[in-house]
Amino acid sequence: MERVDVLVVGLGPGGASAAWSAAAGGCRVLGVERNRRIGEPVQCAEFIPAPLGRYAAASGVEVQRITGMHSVLPSGARVATDFAGIMVDRARFDRAIAVRARTAGARLIEETRLCALDTGRQVASLSHRDGLLEVHYEVLIAADGPHSTVGRLLALAPLPVVHTRQYTVPLQAPYADTDIWLSEEYPGGYGWLFPKGEVANIGLGAYRDLVNADLKTPLDRLHRHLVEAGIVGAEVLVRTGGAIPVGGLRPRLVEGRVVFVGDAAGLTHPITGAGIAAAVVSGERAGAAAAACLAGEISAALSGFEEDVRDQYEGGIRRAVQRRAFLDRCWNTPRARDDHTLRRGWIAFGEYFAQSPGRVAEVGG
Repeated sequence: MERVDVLVVGLGPGGASAAWSAAAGGCRVLGVERNRRIGEPVQCAEFIPAPLGRYAAASGVEVQRITGMHSVLPSGARVATDFAGIMVDRARFDRAIAVRARTAGARLIEETRLCALDTGRQVASLSHRDGLLEVHYEVLIAADGPHSTVGRLLALAPLPVVHTRQYTVPLQAPYADTDIWLSEEYPGGYGWLFPKGEVANIGLGAYRDLVNADLKTPLDRLHRHLVEAGIVGAEVLVRTGGAIPVGGLRPRLVEGRVVFVGDAAGLTHPITGAGIAAAVVSGERAGAAAAACLAGEISAALSGFEEDVRDQYEGGIRRAVQRRAFLDRCWNTPRARDDHTLRRGWIAFGEYFAQSPGRVAEVGG
């Protein structure tokens, strides 16, 4: 039986940040990642908001700056807004945070899966290529994504998700902005183009049941449109996809000695799908709370973590959940082809933040 102060399950940006923060606070930290290599496979558009730029300082992480967004409505109207951020090599971004955690003293191991959890004894059973490892922890930080194994082993309700599919393709000329397509073709999500140096990530998210589980056909159609417009090349260099939680925060971010962060906590924005910044912030705070637990402040530290994270994110996420509920009533109806409807459901427009008198239940506050 190995004994640690903090066990981190999942070493994406949330888990690696938690491992760093806990180790920096003096904890004995073990972090485990189910995949063969931290940061791979990449399953996102690789965009981070400008304030996270300090995490992109490692060599090869930052690829290019983004200055604006073009939101394309059903009528074809194209609306430009400011949208500052950074396109990164997401695998290198994640590994840079992991290097920071290791430097602080955290032990991180890959190709290791959580297979059983005894919260009464505070023991996790891990499957590694060298065999089964049992670990006793004081605090477990769950950073294992929208289909959290920790959540499943605790018999918690699964998080609602939309699914995504993405191609990385050659970019025919330098491109400084991201393009977003709002359309009934992508019910529950949107289409996107994020330029990344000499290539671009093009993709879409949608409810699989509303597109007959076929995300490939609409993505191929978007790809052909961009090829014909001379924006991208026809070759598909990389294919990927994944799930994005869209139901909002879990009812509780803390379950006993288990703390949820990032996607596993439901911290991803239910409209945009953005989640890297919230993962990093919640991970760092969870690690700090775990370190405070070692000083005997268990109840105060964990409740303080939950309160802090909710104070920062719950208001915006609640609004997004309400906007999503409004849009969900519009898919497969003529309203889904109306610009005004989709403007109310997208963050680039003032309508998204406005409350309609007499319709609070529909669009929220």
